[in-house]
Amino acid sequence: MATVSDFLIQRIKDWGVSRVFAFPGDGIGELDGALGKAARKGEGLDYIRPTHEEICALMATAHAKFTGEVGVCMATSSPGAFHMLNGLYDAKMDNQPVVAIVGQQGLDSLGTFSQQENNLERTFEDVAAYVQTIVSPAQAQAVIDTAFRTAIARKQPCVIVFPHDVQAMDAVEPTAAHWIARTSDAPAHVGVTPPLDEIRKAADIINAGQRVTFLVGHGAVGATDEVIEAATIAGAGIVTALRGKEVVPADVPFHTQQVGLLGSLPSLHQMQDCDTLLMLGTNYPYGEFLPKTGQARAVQVDLRPEQLGLRYPTEVNLWGDVKATLTALIPMLERKTDRSWQEKIEGEWPGWEREMLDQAMQSFPDGGNPRRIFHELNKRLPENAIVTCDAGTTADWYGHHIRLRRGMKGDLSGRLATMLAAMPYAEAAKFAYPDRTVICTIGDGAFQMLGMNELITIKKYMHKWSNPQFIVIVLHNDDLAQVSWEMRTEDGNPVWEGSQDVESVDYAGWAELLGFKGIRVKEDDFAAAAIEAALAHRGVTVIDDYVTRNAPPLPAKITSEYRNNMIKAMLKGDPHEIPTLVDSAEALVHEGVDRVKGALHIGRGADQNT
Repeated sequence: MATVSDFLIQRIKDWGVSRVFAFPGDGIGELDGALGKAARKGEGLDYIRPTHEEICALMATAHAKFTGEVGVCMATSSPGAFHMLNGLYDAKMDNQPVVAIVGQQGLDSLGTFSQQENNLERTFEDVAAYVQTIVSPAQAQAVIDTAFRTAIARKQPCVIVFPHDVQAMDAVEPTAAHWIARTSDAPAHVGVTPPLDEIRKAADIINAGQRVTFLVGHGAVGATDEVIEAATIAGAGIVTALRGKEVVPADVPFHTQQVGLLGSLPSLHQMQDCDTLLMLGTNYPYGEFLPKTGQARAVQVDLRPEQLGLRYPTEVNLWGDVKATLTALIPMLERKTDRSWQEKIEGEWPGWEREMLDQAMQSFPDGGNPRRIFHELNKRLPENAIVTCDAGTTADWYGHHIRLRRGMKGDLSGRLATMLAAMPYAEAAKFAYPDRTVICTIGDGAFQMLGMNELITIKKYMHKWSNPQFIVIVLHNDDLAQVSWEMRTEDGNPVWEGSQDVESVDYAGWAELLGFKGIRVKEDDFAAAAIEAALAHRGVTVIDDYVTRNAPPLPAKITSEYRNNMIKAMLKGDPHEIPTLVDSAEALVHEGVDRVKGALHIGRGADQNT
């Protein structure tokens, strides 16, 4: 006789799930047993067990991001369930369909203060769009189907709480009876198109604009061709949010990458000068980098209606899928004959790229340049590569130097910006695309959190990958660098070594201990050779890149607040005052010279055009 656990396994397979990221425990033991029984029959799921439940949830979120499918994670009752919260909040804040299945003590224990019995529905009610306990076999189908349908339709995590005794009960077919729901495993269609009269209003605003800019986020994944076609017709420039980087290929000449603290100067100029803004699948949160109020007429397209009109006073808010909406919008757009706005954007970009090159080639007296390894990696990225980056200064260097071409993928923990996500993201990407080269870029602080442990997971499962090439680049500066810089530039405080210092570890040696290739980069001039060696190795490589802790993550425009807070921090006695000032001065010299050269180049180009 099939149990409720057997039914759950088959039902999630009916929803198209083939892989789960899970960690066992007695609270979910009957389900674990059913998974094992199915595996022995060759009817099971691809069961991936990392070293921690938080990694399970982050992997499920990354699977959803990289594939568009529902990510599924499983864990035992209270301790395992609680560990998954961080990864589920990552899914919530980046709008990803994830279903978490968590164990619970038996029904009779609920509310009796038994061991590992907690109110899991209350625990998950903030993070989940739907959370429900399966209390009987007849209810199981409805709970499972509702969780998956809600996750897909609302692009949010959902949680199924599965009590231990219910897991072992005999499964039943729901009948036509009072209180019994007989549900469907058909997903809700999310290719939503707004009403045509609203799309016409949006087209009228875009057609009236002379300096149109598209701000493109990860919500536009799958709509690359439509975004480029619409921008070409409208004579628009394109700026991508950091998670939207993979949507628009880097070689599109009017795409100036990101805007903001880790963005480009041409993107900032677009935002400062545009008269029309079209926001596509983005909840970009940094309002100080958007146009001033009244400067630009704005339109937003998003599947999350509560986020429409949230960041800028838009005139038209289109609740819909980006691809479907642009497909309807494009025939209504008038082709611009005046290309001067786009030409200005294109003309400014080479100067920024020269500046990034100079920044990457700069030498620091107290350690390597963290930008250099990203520059050398970008020059050598293989076709269809997948790059993940972590929170912190790693995201700055990724944003400034990585240029994703068509077919490549790249992602990170966006709005949550949790540390350590780069490793489980890279692993999930590799499980989803085992033939592709995957590169994880991560800081040493994040790598020490749980990232180092995940090399053990990779050792366990890499035999599943048709191409075992997996590269981890660790920025080894013995510092929680992003927070150190935030202490200085946001709060005017000196670095406190008690909170910021990271114990130095031989990361390449740890890789070698596990049988992987370890490469130590202690001089910038070896960075290129390290990348080439890693790409030539058909296996796992950890590049231990020893870099300065004092390389400044310079924004495209340095504000007076940034400058004044730095001065305050130094006057209060920053322990790294001298190297920080020296390294910052060097970076600023390179930055200033390049921007003057860029401006002269743009001016000459304008003269030639006239």
